[in-house]
Amino acid sequence: MAEQVKADIKWADLGFEYIKTDYRFISYFKDGSWDKGELIEDEYLRIHEGSTAFHYGQECFEGMKAFSAKDGRVLLFRPDCNAERMKNSCEAILMPPYPVEKFVEAVKKVVKANERFVPPYGSGASLYIRPYMIGVGPNLGVKPSKEYIFSIFVTPVGPYFKGGLRPCDMVTTEYDRAAPKGTGSAKVGGNYAASLRPHKIAVNDGFIDCIYLDPLSKRNIEEVGAANFFGITPDNRFVTPDSPSILPGITKRSLTYLAENRLGMKVEERDISIEEIDRFSEAGACGTAAVVTPIGSITHNGKTTRFYGNGKEVGPITKKLYELLTGIQNGDIEPPEGWIVEVD
Repeated sequence: MAEQVKADIKWADLGFEYIKTDYRFISYFKDGSWDKGELIEDEYLRIHEGSTAFHYGQECFEGMKAFSAKDGRVLLFRPDCNAERMKNSCEAILMPPYPVEKFVEAVKKVVKANERFVPPYGSGASLYIRPYMIGVGPNLGVKPSKEYIFSIFVTPVGPYFKGGLRPCDMVTTEYDRAAPKGTGSAKVGGNYAASLRPHKIAVNDGFIDCIYLDPLSKRNIEEVGAANFFGITPDNRFVTPDSPSILPGITKRSLTYLAENRLGMKVEERDISIEEIDRFSEAGACGTAAVVTPIGSITHNGKTTRFYGNGKEVGPITKKLYELLTGIQNGDIEPPEGWIVEVD
């Protein structure tokens, strides 16, 4: 990819907020098929008031990133996994999936068109990529739409949790994010709407975010806000929840592989009781936006459990996982086969 003059942005000061970029990709589904799609400049959509996205929540989205390598290449991290996960989300709410290969090509096209917004290597920032699909058209009854829009926009971002790699304090919530046989494993907006109130309560109480317990027993850890949970035991085990009502995180999946194959850890995906968290020496949240975020403490029913360094320090395993993941994403560490796709 040829070098372009970068946008006039203070990359190191970026937060996790929307910044308009030059182009976005858009494709329309009508009469049973997707059109070829195109790049457009307009960041606004004009859609019918009867769109199922408005009334029945028929929409889903993805979150992924592009990174600058030291040699100037622009890299995508496991875009095929995002394409497959979005396909699963679409099928969960009866939307026509966008073909996986075309999804990856569309992502590459919109990133290349916005190359000047890809943060430079070493800035600590990245280009966030938001593919989404919505049901549109003149609908009224509770049934799938006949028309859809698939689109992708991008925006440069800094850390989701401010302050970089530092421990964050969390609290459990009495609210539920999703149900076991609902849409918890799909990346649909309703799951996130359900998280707005408990997140606000947690922040108002002085925490970074809240931790959801399973809705049936209120005993097992499910997710950390909009991210997956993991714990590290003193005997070198990487433990993460296994539940049908949590999003199958691509970052979590990658960390699980790296923990086992690069760090030689034993990996366990199982129920994690909130009562056993004092057995972990380290804990963290992981996701596309959160990357790898150390958890300093978890407060449950008024009792606070602190992790590595009395909750004030980043644990050594969490730090190694962060360095491995970001090193691969930035092109500094040899990736497992198929993990990195170059935008050319």
